[in-house]
Amino acid sequence: MTKQDLDHLSWDEWDEVNDPRPANFEFDKVVEEAISRRGFLSGIVAFGSGAAVMGSGLLNSTAAHAMGHSGSRFAFDPIGIFTDNTVHVPEGYSWSNLASWGDPLFSDAPVELDQAIGGSVESSDRIFGENTDGMELFNINGHEVIAVNHEYVNKGTNLPATGGDVNSAEDVRKLQNLQGVTVMEVARGEAGWEVVVDSPFNRRIHHNTEMRIAGPAAGHPLLQTAADPEGMTVLGTLNNCGAGRTPWGTYLTCEENFNGYFGSTDEGFELPEGYDRYGIGLEGRYNYEGFDPRFDVSQNPNEPHRFGYIVEIDPADPTSTPVKRTALGRFKHENAACALAPDGRVVVYLGDDERGEYLYRYVSNGVYQPGGDTDHLLDDGTLYVARFDTDGTGEWVELSEENTGMNDVETRIFTRMAASAAGGTTMDRPEWVAVNPNSVEAYCALTNNSRRAPGWTNRGGDLAEPVVGSPNPRAENRYGQIVRWFPSNDDHAADLFRWDLYVMAGNPGLHSDAYAGSGNIHMGNLFNSPDGMMFDSAGILWIQTDGNDSNEEGYVGMGNNQMLAGDPETGEIVRFLTAPNGAEVTGITWSSDRRTMFVGIQHPDAPFPDGEGMLPRSTVVAVWRNDGGLVG
Repeated sequence: MTKQDLDHLSWDEWDEVNDPRPANFEFDKVVEEAISRRGFLSGIVAFGSGAAVMGSGLLNSTAAHAMGHSGSRFAFDPIGIFTDNTVHVPEGYSWSNLASWGDPLFSDAPVELDQAIGGSVESSDRIFGENTDGMELFNINGHEVIAVNHEYVNKGTNLPATGGDVNSAEDVRKLQNLQGVTVMEVARGEAGWEVVVDSPFNRRIHHNTEMRIAGPAAGHPLLQTAADPEGMTVLGTLNNCGAGRTPWGTYLTCEENFNGYFGSTDEGFELPEGYDRYGIGLEGRYNYEGFDPRFDVSQNPNEPHRFGYIVEIDPADPTSTPVKRTALGRFKHENAACALAPDGRVVVYLGDDERGEYLYRYVSNGVYQPGGDTDHLLDDGTLYVARFDTDGTGEWVELSEENTGMNDVETRIFTRMAASAAGGTTMDRPEWVAVNPNSVEAYCALTNNSRRAPGWTNRGGDLAEPVVGSPNPRAENRYGQIVRWFPSNDDHAADLFRWDLYVMAGNPGLHSDAYAGSGNIHMGNLFNSPDGMMFDSAGILWIQTDGNDSNEEGYVGMGNNQMLAGDPETGEIVRFLTAPNGAEVTGITWSSDRRTMFVGIQHPDAPFPDGEGMLPRSTVVAVWRNDGGLVG
């Protein structure tokens, strides 16, 4: 594979080349066994709150209802597929650009992006960053403030003058500045929604921003370095994927594929214990190690232990120091979905986006009280891993010393190993988790896994073959699915739950078996690789995809990546938005009046949004109803 080919790989593909993972997981066996016990799909896929593990009669009736759009709660007519280079929304809706990579946040940055060099290094921390991802909007004393992630960079796009080669410390600093998080005020102007340049809320947080380490792992010897001998302060947050918001109004940004930023200038360096499970090797994706010794593991072997956490940011205070909350574990965090238990404890659901890894839950020991001290709530609590059983029930298994053989600090630094020891269920890339605001239930996107092979295990040695009846029911999960669970006693802090599959994506035009998908999939709503998810205030589940947009072979009829709306009560799923070719749809939030939806368009291959001959730029778009009605 050539260097150019490597530069165009997704993170999942890059990891597969550099650190191959298993193809089959325990969740597959669980679903397959449940199917064999209760009949083809009928005991697995169910619709309606509390409808877990229902029979075939409910499946058939709700599927027909979904496909007929009877009593639909959607205020739009679904759109078809598109394969072109722009955004499409339903009739009666409009969209416009809010912010694209290179747009100024401050008046000392260029108004226009220099297309020849991809912007200067001097302005790279004064502009909207690259590859937008998870985001949340906060109303701060009447100001609309969006915090949005910038997951990674595309070297060929961001360093066009070098052909994507990283040749200097300046190149590294520019790439470091383009990633991380943007906090920006937005407002409606004469031309629609726009960034408020020079707003006092505007802020860029990147790979060299100082952060505080908090929680059980703070100060541990494995987090200590020559630059930070106390292990309490770290520079930067890496590969910020999904997001979340706390009940007290702060932003949670999630460090995902942090492993690819580290490498070694010493080819003979012996990698420390624990590196293998996290995919940390001798060669990084961006050659940071060649020009920034902090990312050279032969010089700073503890630096990788300081990444892979949830970072809390206060969008209301641009002078505040972001905090890495180690109590929520260290792995490839996709997003952080918060809920409150009936007794006021804070619950955070967390997915580890890699094949053969796990779904987690954190429950605080303290109780949230509006207006009270919240700093301890994400530092002092219990971490659990999910176990799914074939009878449609499951349990959150505590990552205790008794269950893992590891102490509390070790479970937070080497969470993957702890989950393996505790007997969690290996899964197909558990990505975004979404919590229904109107019903006590939660959903997780299991995006895909096309590389299964019998007998594979994950890096922890956990058997990861398909299990009939698990949340990963197909031998080749090329299309993906969404698993849903219902906590016992309507309590997100309860240890027991029931589960089903809300949807199995597929292609009924090509298949008549499990690869056709579940009953709520039909030729009018085909999609693959569900990834981002978010509920709106009405309880509609918005599903965003990051998959194969070739519109060929097994994916014919699916078109470009898209965003769909799903009704948990009926199972109906309809297409709302399509992205430019090559782009992922990721990140969604709403204005305070719920009349505008903001959606992320990441890594378009096409010259979006500026047109032919221009660099492709990741963009956040605003979408609204032409009649001024509610969008979410």
